[in-house]
Amino acid sequence: MLSLTLRLAKGAALVVTLGLVAACGLPRSGPNKAEIYAGSVLRDGDSFILVVDDRVNAIAAVTPSLGFSQAFRNAAELGADTIRPGDTLGLTVWENVDDGLLVPTGQNATILEEVQVDGSGFIFVPYAGRLRAAGNTPEAIRRVISERLADQTPDPQVQVRRLAGDGATVSVAGVVGAPGVLAIERPTRTLAAMLAAAGGPTIDAAVARVTVVRGDHRGSVWYEDLYKHPNQDIALRDGDEIIVEQDNRYFTALGATGAQERVQFFDQSISAIEAIAQVGGLQTNAADPTGVFIFRNEPEQIAEQLVGEDLVGTQRVVYVLDLTRPNGLFFARDFAVRDGDTVYVTEAPFNQFNKVIAAATGTLNSVNALGAAAEN
Repeated sequence: MLSLTLRLAKGAALVVTLGLVAACGLPRSGPNKAEIYAGSVLRDGDSFILVVDDRVNAIAAVTPSLGFSQAFRNAAELGADTIRPGDTLGLTVWENVDDGLLVPTGQNATILEEVQVDGSGFIFVPYAGRLRAAGNTPEAIRRVISERLADQTPDPQVQVRRLAGDGATVSVAGVVGAPGVLAIERPTRTLAAMLAAAGGPTIDAAVARVTVVRGDHRGSVWYEDLYKHPNQDIALRDGDEIIVEQDNRYFTALGATGAQERVQFFDQSISAIEAIAQVGGLQTNAADPTGVFIFRNEPEQIAEQLVGEDLVGTQRVVYVLDLTRPNGLFFARDFAVRDGDTVYVTEAPFNQFNKVIAAATGTLNSVNALGAAAEN
């Protein structure tokens, strides 16, 4: 009789324990599928929940496009002999008369050494006047001086030489082998060539981002695109600032994945499958492959295309990936993860059930121990 009473007590204790466990909740990595769906706009929530398919991928698969503007791409390469403020020029003038303007009597040429280009880019030549030198080549300056002197002496011959000067330079900073201030020379007149002269990026080229600051203008390009798309290999200008830095985009992985952390992008674009693989994949004994969610704030224009209605402002969108569906892996492979996304994998119901049983069993063992103690 006592044995039957104890068995009934144990059964009652198990029922009570299961009820208590279900009521108080168990430790878990985050919300389950039902709780996420409860946040849908269809259930008075504030998120649009969309199952990923080819249509959704076509709209949402937007990756950042970097590249230089037309103003950067249209700039012609600088000549190696382009004159700049601060340069020093040497001029030689020949005249075909005995009594010339500049040539001393008895000689056929005169040499004007150390003609300084002033801060405004001008030089002064006797009888030719003040003329602009900066931005011109020695040949262009020679023609201007010859034309001006020709009005005063017959058929003058002029030679212009660049004697000294700092020339055009750029600054290269960031994750390169040899940062510093480098001169624009004949072999380094374009961005790719200058980066090579600076030792190239010291990080993985796939995540190297190159920014050029020119006055009030700024442009960026992926390092790899300088070679894939030659039109992005722009000509440099004096004073350009070149900055090479690692791509700072990231996504956050949570839930039943191999790791729960903030993860840097490893390539220009990554898919949902690649993002999951990057954190160790799904936990075999815990993850629910039907419950892979991507949380994102979508701009108004994309959100309107996704839901087919007029919206105002940025919208919260939850993308659902069911890896067990026909073509589910293909949909996940084609889904592009974006900067700031949260990739969340729910726990399988069976895993939660196991937790309930484990908790109940542990509690029941405590009840048994108390019963045994009472019998003694």
